[in-house]
Amino acid sequence: MAKPVVAVVGRPNVGKSTLFNKLIGKRVSIVDDTPGVTRDRIFGDCEWRGQTVSLIDTGGIEPKANDVILSQMRAQAQLAIDMANVIIFVVDLKSGVVSSDMDVAQMLQKSGKPVVVCVNKCDRPGKEPPEFYEFYNLGLGDPIAVSAVHGTGTGDLLDAVFSHLTFPDEQQTDEPQPVQVAVIGKPNVGKSSLINCIAGDNRAIVSDIAGTTRDTVDFAVENKFGKFNFIDTAGLRRKSKVEDKIEKYSVIRAQMAVDRADVCVIMIDAAQGFTEQDSKVASLALEGGKGCIIAVNKWDIVEKDGQTMDSYRKKLAVDFSFMSYAPILFISAKTGQRIDRLFELIQYVYQQNSMRISTGMLNDLLADATARVQPPSDRGKRLKIYYMTQASTCPPTFVCFCNRSDLFHFSYQRYLENQIRSTFGLEGTPVKFIIRERGD
Repeated sequence: MAKPVVAVVGRPNVGKSTLFNKLIGKRVSIVDDTPGVTRDRIFGDCEWRGQTVSLIDTGGIEPKANDVILSQMRAQAQLAIDMANVIIFVVDLKSGVVSSDMDVAQMLQKSGKPVVVCVNKCDRPGKEPPEFYEFYNLGLGDPIAVSAVHGTGTGDLLDAVFSHLTFPDEQQTDEPQPVQVAVIGKPNVGKSSLINCIAGDNRAIVSDIAGTTRDTVDFAVENKFGKFNFIDTAGLRRKSKVEDKIEKYSVIRAQMAVDRADVCVIMIDAAQGFTEQDSKVASLALEGGKGCIIAVNKWDIVEKDGQTMDSYRKKLAVDFSFMSYAPILFISAKTGQRIDRLFELIQYVYQQNSMRISTGMLNDLLADATARVQPPSDRGKRLKIYYMTQASTCPPTFVCFCNRSDLFHFSYQRYLENQIRSTFGLEGTPVKFIIRERGD
């Protein structure tokens, strides 16, 4: 059952993201004193009195701005308003009613949606100063005094919002959870374009300006391949080049997105080819033990002959030799080329990352592998592997019990990993080994 939608809108720097984070109970939107930090629509669930709504944080609305990014931020806010059942219009007590507030109020009146005016930065609830009453001039009903930083007044605000909503009786079903997919890569490889292609609308702002995406933007999709939650992330640049404070927040958010993902789509630019930064981005997913897919974007602009894809794939296999298990897919977010295949691969890699192998099957494989290639020895002492079992999934983690862990050379681990992969697949997922001596 779809949840009601509530949009948080207003001009820049009135505290929309602070209020959004307070209402959902998580630090999702980046908060900074710099105007225009939030650009895309950020989604989160807000629960109040046993009912849940989908809350949308938006970028500051500058109704008369001509700047490319600002105009797209305005378009994103308008999409949020169109989707919403109720709108929270955030204004700033300290600056009072300004012309931009009046312009936004007119925009909201035209929408015909219920609007709740939230006067932020009222740090003394119940003792509103005379300037609080200016906000009646907006013509949108009784304003509500709130301090987003301290959380005071948010209960009254939610009561007012929920009074405009009706909640159908929800039927509890054990539905499968969506696959969490983080789209990661360096700046300008087309991550937001891919999200927009999948969404079928301008879900994320797209621009040739590197660093356009700042927050992590979630987008849920359900189709014939299953349920997915895509997470658009900020482009990851070399640390030495990250000087802007807001970009540092963005990088941390992107790393957090990898942590909560099941599968990472590592995007690279087909026109630029592999760079050192691509390997550093991929290492984030590798260290996190995530299922991985290498998506080569902008394939539509590459000049091709009959051998182009094969030669490109061979070169990438060398460049990503540390991640040889990851499937490589050539896509175009602009034209939608092979996007269906991407969904299939995500579902497949997720299943591989979650695979569990019985102890009996593992030990049959171990007996066969050690008979083919004898374990290493040192100074007359030979490694003996007593048995192997799978300890966990995501990534598949195997525990090997042996006589001496110092004899369990990395090369023999790699040999056993190759044997497991050739028998059980495990495509797209790293494999982890834990070596234990008998008695540990």
